Amino acid sequence: MAGYGDDGAFTAWLSENGYTLPGSAPAPAILRLRGSQYIDATYGARFSGTPTGGIDQPRAWPRTGATAYGNPIGPDGIPGAVVISSYHAAWLEAQSPGSLSVVATENERLKRMKAGSVELEYADGSGTAIAGAVPMSSAIEGMLAPLLVSSRPLPAVLVV
Repeated sequence: MAGYGDDGAFTAWLSENGYTLPGSAPAPAILRLRGSQYIDATYGARFSGTPTGGIDQPRAWPRTGATAYGNPIGPDGIPGAVVISSYHAAWLEAQSPGSLSVVATENERLKRMKAGSVELEYADGSGTAIAGAVPMSSAIEGMLAPLLVSSRPLPAVLVV
């Protein structure tokens, strides 16, 4: 399964942004795949619309019924923001291999915090993985924001 974009465009994006890949980095195609997997796994459920090819489609895009800023995105289209975000994620992965697939354990969580007269203490962890421990990039979040829908259900009663 291929990542979003292509190696030539990824290399051009790196150059345009003044980024270079470390000498030990995997091939651009591998980095693009890792970046694309991160984008799909982290944001796929929050993208508007549904995968055009159904549940077995290997990537989150293209999508049917997707919109950005209220405008429809064609069922064969992959927004440039998705491609560029995957490049950015690929570059982050090249800088710190494994950084896109962080696993945190309960033991790594904050146990005690004190701010003024308020003090919080959490129970000791068992060492099991924490669900939802996902690395986030504000640049990626910002690029993808117009393509995302809320993952939280709206309240049944809206008070104004």
